[in-house]
Amino acid sequence: MGYKVKTFGMELRPLKAMQELSALDAMVNAFVAGNGVKRIVSVSDSPTTDDQGETIGLVRVVAYED
Repeated sequence: MGYKVKTFGMELRPLKAMQELSALDAMVNAFVAGNGVKRIVSVSDSPTTDDQGETIGLVRVVAYED
């Protein structure tokens, strides 16, 4: 048994963030279901920003047992 890390990214646009976050959740859930992930060890979200400090995206990192 070993640990693996998978990274997902999503662009966030004004007034569409909730839809995009739902799409990101669906992407992660599809990965977990489709790859037989038995145990998730950690999930972490981190925003990405532009040069003015505005949030333009989100990176989600999932650590899981193989």
